[in-house]
Amino acid sequence: MRSGNPSLKTDTFENFKGTATGQKMTIQGTVNKTFILLLLLLVTFVYSWNQFVNSPDSVLPLILVGAIGGLIAGLITIFVPKVSPFTAPIYALLEGLFLGAISAQYEVQYGGIVFQAVLITIGVLLSLLLVYKSGLIKVTENFRLGVAAATGAIFLVYVISFIGSFFGFEIPFLHESSPIGIGISVVIVIVAALNLVLDFDFIESAANKQVPKYFEWYGAFGLLVTLVWLYLEILRLLSKIRSR
Repeated sequence: MRSGNPSLKTDTFENFKGTATGQKMTIQGTVNKTFILLLLLLVTFVYSWNQFVNSPDSVLPLILVGAIGGLIAGLITIFVPKVSPFTAPIYALLEGLFLGAISAQYEVQYGGIVFQAVLITIGVLLSLLLVYKSGLIKVTENFRLGVAAATGAIFLVYVISFIGSFFGFEIPFLHESSPIGIGISVVIVIVAALNLVLDFDFIESAANKQVPKYFEWYGAFGLLVTLVWLYLEILRLLSKIRSR
């Protein structure tokens, strides 16, 4: 699972304001960086997908390298935003290895599911961006706390589920395709989608605060993390529905 929003609280931008002598962060610059990260992810995604098609047994190393390497690169980016121009592209490349192999496995089981998940992910992104820009969703402190709390709870549940799998313990309904299991996935997808709103707010607030240019990569990284999580959860939800 990919959870959590790497965005800093907007009030911490004051610590960065005026610290750079060069250009400042812009929304357009962040959009450009996001497209670059998506293209990098797509390159390794296609590579990993093709590796699975040619030799399914050979992709386990790619999954492990992508998952573990992506986690390390992501954590470094979160805690040291200044290095995001270097670590964000690395994260995108590694995440593509992981996503390509996992997606290919889902595609073998449920033909066409990856295309559906991609379309829904893009649809959710554009819809929430429109809603955010129209002002229908206001990012208040309570909204931030609520989304952060829900995201943290989901992360904790996944951690418990992962550790429990080594001891034969499973959290009821979480991985099932029952109506309750599908309902749980729907809730998780909604929480993941709401994290996009926090990303939009972070990018806009950071640009308004005129933080250093490297925050464009940091903002793009945060948006990519959320998109990856959202895509995976939509993929899981569709697989549960299709399995019925």
